[in-house]
Amino acid sequence: MTMSVNFDLSFPIYAQQAYANPREANGRIVCANCHLAAKPVEVETVQAVFPDSSFAVKVTVPYPQNAEQLLGDGSKGPVGVGAVVILPEGFKLAPADRTPKDARFSNSVIPYGPEADNILVVGPVYGEANRELYFPVVSPSDDALGQKYTIYVGANRGRGQVNPNGDKTNNNLVTAPANGEITDVQRKPNGECVISLKTGSGDTLTQKVPRGIDLAVSKGQLVKVDQPLTLDPNIGGFGQSEAGIVLQKKNRLVGLFIFCVGITLAQIFLVLKKKQYERVQLWSM
Repeated sequence: MTMSVNFDLSFPIYAQQAYANPREANGRIVCANCHLAAKPVEVETVQAVFPDSSFAVKVTVPYPQNAEQLLGDGSKGPVGVGAVVILPEGFKLAPADRTPKDARFSNSVIPYGPEADNILVVGPVYGEANRELYFPVVSPSDDALGQKYTIYVGANRGRGQVNPNGDKTNNNLVTAPANGEITDVQRKPNGECVISLKTGSGDTLTQKVPRGIDLAVSKGQLVKVDQPLTLDPNIGGFGQSEAGIVLQKKNRLVGLFIFCVGITLAQIFLVLKKKQYERVQLWSM
């Protein structure tokens, strides 16, 4: 399929340039600094894994079917998605010859940086065909007995509301700058709108509305300060979750199996011995 839409610079490009570590000290993943709306994200992976073995982390990014996002030029286009998976130290991206069969998306997964090979990112990519993102991972080769780790996951869909430099994108509500009456709504040839607002003191203020955002008010309407003048163009948002995984050792599992079998046999022999003792008592009587 030919992909002709050019996504705006977005996660992970901004995050990789602005943050050495995408997870802040308070546990929040930095994507939430730009994608202000909260949305769900689901993560699935194995509960336990042997050292030096490969597995997949599946990240599901849900959003409404056939939704379109507002692009930087004001046109509508397909929704982009992106995700980051923060693995424990020692875990890293699985090589091509060790990629699990279910990790069909592995060609687009890259390390976060040369010094952060345990952090994997993907996106922005077309969400319609990639609501489920698969991250192929290989576990470390050391034999940490029963060590439990946490995998942190963040995923966004759609464009953010704030750029890393602090400027707002066009993917925001436009609000009234003051109390007053809308005296004029002028539409420009380039698709932008200019709303004129007459305040109670007689001053006239103007508010620009970028192309592609639908108005929620009309001429002659009274509005209050910070009241939305437009509908919310944002259809996306960011969510984060986490999953636990245990690095197991084969000898530990074998020992546990032998222990369980031993306990089971001991219980069986105890029951049999008790039955034998009851028979001896009955014969003596």
